[in-house]
Amino acid sequence: MRSIWNGAISFGLVSIPIKLVNATESHSISFRQIHVSDGGRVRYRKVCELDGEEVPAAEIGKGYEEADGSIVPITDEDLARLPIPTAKTIEIVSFVPAEEIDPLQMDAAYYLAANGATAAKPYTLLREALKRSRKVAIAKYALRGRERLGMLRVVDDVIAMHGLLWPDEIRQPEGVAPEASVTVREAELDLADALMATLGEVEIASLHDDYREAVEAMLAAKTGEGFEPAEAVVEPAGGQVIDLMAALESSVRAAKASRAGGSGDSAESAESAAEAEVTPIRGRRTPAASAPAPKAVGGKKSTASTGTAKKTAAAKKTAAGGKKSTATAKGAAGTKAGARTGARSTKSASAAGAKSAGTGRASAGGATAGAGTAKKAAPRKRSSA
Repeated sequence: MRSIWNGAISFGLVSIPIKLVNATESHSISFRQIHVSDGGRVRYRKVCELDGEEVPAAEIGKGYEEADGSIVPITDEDLARLPIPTAKTIEIVSFVPAEEIDPLQMDAAYYLAANGATAAKPYTLLREALKRSRKVAIAKYALRGRERLGMLRVVDDVIAMHGLLWPDEIRQPEGVAPEASVTVREAELDLADALMATLGEVEIASLHDDYREAVEAMLAAKTGEGFEPAEAVVEPAGGQVIDLMAALESSVRAAKASRAGGSGDSAESAESAAEAEVTPIRGRRTPAASAPAPKAVGGKKSTASTGTAKKTAAAKKTAAGGKKSTATAKGAAGTKAGARTGARSTKSASAAGAKSAGTGRASAGGATAGAGTAKKAAPRKRSSA
């Protein structure tokens, strides 16, 4: 890997020659600005404000603009002569536990490579000292025209340096937190812990940039002139309120199902999540929804409603055929009469059985006899009709 800076680590009286190498790289896809009408590339030109001519990179220097608009020229030699010990040195100032570093301060990351054979021994000494102490080194260094703060730590067998923002560069989070007072229940915290435990098992190395892959696929299809962009499906909001408990429960089930690799369970969990994670807002009731359904009270009303239903069915059959409906009505009348006769027989047989035996078995026999009588009564009524 190509180094971007050469210098040394100042570790007390020990000096370690090192080379600074970028530890990260960007895989984001960049686009060029073009003229829409003809596809021509649009470029920025650096033009001098005084003579209006384009200035090549070799003739461009630095300058500081004062409050009145005047420019003070600054050369690289001026910067090199500054009495700063970190101009070519990474100066370690202290060793602290890693947890004392606020992640908000983290900036760019670099690898520090030993520069030459003489740097191998002190480089290894510093690396092993950092390992054994389980601490990180706080250092100051100068890079790209400014002094910076850094943190040195061990990654495998290499010393890595993270650029840190200065403490005064971290903004205070004033007005960012929700102003409304919210109470979180213990049950909700328990479900959140369960979800965190399930999702926390993912390997960072398995994650990838889906957006970049989609852009690359689009560019490949565009090159072959076979790409047709599909519109993104946006679900309507619909004025719904999230049911937090149901959403957490569904999320835990879905996460466990995806970890187990069960496609069926995952589908069921997804369906239950779709049903349970939102609760519609209660609005103004419609007249149809607000009218309560009539309640059936007592046995007579229930019998009446049943009879009404039978009459309605009989009326429909009458419209289909006159003779058939007449026979149906007579049969229905006979059936009702037989049922009444069977009920009376059942009641009398049950009473007689209770007097003779006084047990539930006699009542059962009376009921059976009554049922037989009902069966006989029905055909006699129909035959007479």
